[in-house]
Amino acid sequence: MNKLPFLDRLSIPAIAAPMLRVSGYELVSAACEAGVVGAFPTANCASLDEFDDWLGRLGRAASDNPRRAPFCPNLIMRRDPERVMAEAKLIVQHRTEVVITSVGSPAAVIPALHDGGCMVLADVASVHHAERAIEAGADGLVLLTAGAGGHTGWANPFSFVRAVRAIFDGPIVLAGGMSDGVALKAATVLGCDLGSLGTRFVATRESLGAPAYKQMLMETSLDDVLVTRAFTGLPANFLKPSIERVGLNPAELDETVTVAEARKKFGGGADTAVIQRWQDLWSAGHTVSAVTSVPSVAELVEALRSEFVRAG
Repeated sequence: MNKLPFLDRLSIPAIAAPMLRVSGYELVSAACEAGVVGAFPTANCASLDEFDDWLGRLGRAASDNPRRAPFCPNLIMRRDPERVMAEAKLIVQHRTEVVITSVGSPAAVIPALHDGGCMVLADVASVHHAERAIEAGADGLVLLTAGAGGHTGWANPFSFVRAVRAIFDGPIVLAGGMSDGVALKAATVLGCDLGSLGTRFVATRESLGAPAYKQMLMETSLDDVLVTRAFTGLPANFLKPSIERVGLNPAELDETVTVAEARKKFGGGADTAVIQRWQDLWSAGHTVSAVTSVPSVAELVEALRSEFVRAG
């Protein structure tokens, strides 16, 4: 089995998942310092100049501490192709170790990233898409499973991991449903190299999540999570109370909207939208039941590490 080259620099085999409007520079940097991969959507940077600045600052911190965990930009492929390729060019210029691609085939960026020595982890939600990503040359796969926050998968993680492991001996990252170190340990026993945790990191002091968002995470459970296409045109998990707080009825959402229609109605580049997804409508995965406080990133990672070790 091909292994990730940076595993020995991690305190636990985990990624702080890339989250729109949540994963800011402070969260990413704190995650790397605490010993987990700090991932962030490149879309969280308002401009290429800001993205360049983030890469430069994160790169300098890594140079100062060679044992620091890697940072990991997330290229959302279903965006302006010119912007995505410009971001890939900056990633190569900064000699970034690892990238996650999502929402689309990674084929367009893999050659340039590989030429720059960057490992590519492709986010997939089905065995078919896993096969396509492997054919495109992805180095590893992020398996998006049921219960993930934001855009979610549908597959059972036990079945999905074993089906992909049967055809792929490279790195596998499990995304969705890991609430603590025990679940992370279970993922490694299942055959995964890393677990990607999102919701728990929303509720940290360094995240960009609004205080009211973090408070809602502490007050809700997985029964409050609703999977809907209404806000993005794709299946995504949102908190019912956050839908209600903007005056919408979770039981009366339009599940027939296209991606373009959802963007026009709820943002994602449409500044005229009255209700902005991710900003006004808050996402969470099934792991919201595990959120009981708002620690620092370092405190959260240490708690996860202790649980992981105790799990054997």
